[in-house]
Amino acid sequence: MEEESSTLIRRRTSLPATMVMMVVLLLLLCCNCGVEVVVAAADESSPAPVGKGGSDHGSCPGGDGDGEGYRKQLWVFGDSYADTGNLGNLGRELTHAWYYPYGITFPRHPTGRFSDGRVLTDFVASAVGIATPVAYKLRRRGGHGGEVASRGMNFAVGGSGVLDTGYFQRNISSQIDLFQKQLRGCGPTGVALVVVSGNDYSAVVDKNNGTSEAAIAYIPTVVRGLREQLRRLRDEVGMKKVVVTNLHPMGCTPYFTRLLNYSGCDTLANAGSDQHNAALRSVLHDLDPANTTFLLLDLHTPFLNLITAAADDKFPVRLRPCCETFTADGHCGQEDEAGNKQYTVCDDPERHFYWDDVHPTQAAWAAVAQAFTPAIHRFLST
Repeated sequence: MEEESSTLIRRRTSLPATMVMMVVLLLLLCCNCGVEVVVAAADESSPAPVGKGGSDHGSCPGGDGDGEGYRKQLWVFGDSYADTGNLGNLGRELTHAWYYPYGITFPRHPTGRFSDGRVLTDFVASAVGIATPVAYKLRRRGGHGGEVASRGMNFAVGGSGVLDTGYFQRNISSQIDLFQKQLRGCGPTGVALVVVSGNDYSAVVDKNNGTSEAAIAYIPTVVRGLREQLRRLRDEVGMKKVVVTNLHPMGCTPYFTRLLNYSGCDTLANAGSDQHNAALRSVLHDLDPANTTFLLLDLHTPFLNLITAAADDKFPVRLRPCCETFTADGHCGQEDEAGNKQYTVCDDPERHFYWDDVHPTQAAWAAVAQAFTPAIHRFLST
């Protein structure tokens, strides 16, 4: 039986509002803009069921053993930067990605993605050459026959982390458990995508009254935990290709830039992502010195380049979100008791890099994908 969230999550799945000016706060988490995105003909929010006849049992999910499986499947683990509908709808205040104005660009209604449209998973799937894999929570919806898992599955859920974040969401270890159940003893094919955007750090800061010392001290613990899950995907699950993201410059997100009147990035917060990224590079070098199994997908560099480039007019508005709340502790899509909007939405999301306080717009993800897609192609060709 499908596992459901039985407990309410915190109001902000991306970032608690108690963290200010800490050294490290690692956030969780279009038009094609030059990157072609492969999208299934059916609505992504209503995919076909796993297995024949809607059952989770049956033949092995996808892959034909021809050595090209990585071009056919994508298995996704992580948080809201990758979630395409797993968080579930628990009401506007708790899971606002299921409410207007989320999804206004694509597919013009909310799908549980934390953006105005497509998110990281959609663009990585395009780089692999497949349609976006179905979200685990939505795997039984729709009336289509055949194997939905033929293109993989997305287990990422907003609010999750490497370890338990306290947001009552499956951590990456639990997501991998679900993956193994879907494999039903079959050997895996395809490529795994692991997205870690900082919920572990925001959670530990929350528990320690917002102290930066707690977040800094927690970095080795989080990175060790991530190392173990990456090792597990390779050695226990049997994945031959694993893509893992580094951290974007979190000090440039509107959560921080709002404190600076949207005039610049928080250098202390950006230093925190640098520290995490350095530790992650070391872990991947130890696990895979030849760089054949693991790819460190660089989000940090294209984020920073697009946000800070002196003469780039791709995103005229880089530090202010398209969906801006009236108060710092509000959220995009918030309404008062009378149903009055407590936010504004820009006229053109394509002019903004950020959609809300922490998540990029579809146009921003498309621009970032232009930078990382060649790296994925090179990695999968070896």
